[in-house]
Amino acid sequence: MDPVGDGAVRTVFDTGRVALTPAAAELLVRMTDIHGPLMFHQSGGCCDGSAPMCYPDGDFKTGDSDVHLGDLHVDGLEKPIGFWMSSSQYEYWKHTHLTVDVVKGRGSGFSVEAPEGVRFLIRSRLFTDEEWVALQEQ
Repeated sequence: MDPVGDGAVRTVFDTGRVALTPAAAELLVRMTDIHGPLMFHQSGGCCDGSAPMCYPDGDFKTGDSDVHLGDLHVDGLEKPIGFWMSSSQYEYWKHTHLTVDVVKGRGSGFSVEAPEGVRFLIRSRLFTDEEWVALQEQ
């Protein structure tokens, strides 16, 4: 079921802030086979700052200045994929639902998908009033 019509894969444990397209989920299964458990970080910095960076879990050190948006549960993966964002970026995006997608083209050399000739990107939309209220109650 796709209640918002964006094609995103929803999961039972989804926080409602971040989701995946089927293409991104498929790529994450392949990348996990190569690199082991993974994580995302959205920094908001220059260069590829608008693209989510995917790293082997733990290779990017998160800290007090990062917000954990949720865990992405992907069919076929034992461990969920954490999604983190810098707190300064979160202040801009906190009213926004993020969907991780994948498209052809080179992204950053730091993200695990770069050698595959594809890159992750974020598709976003504002939360509905009802979704915003539900998030505040969580």
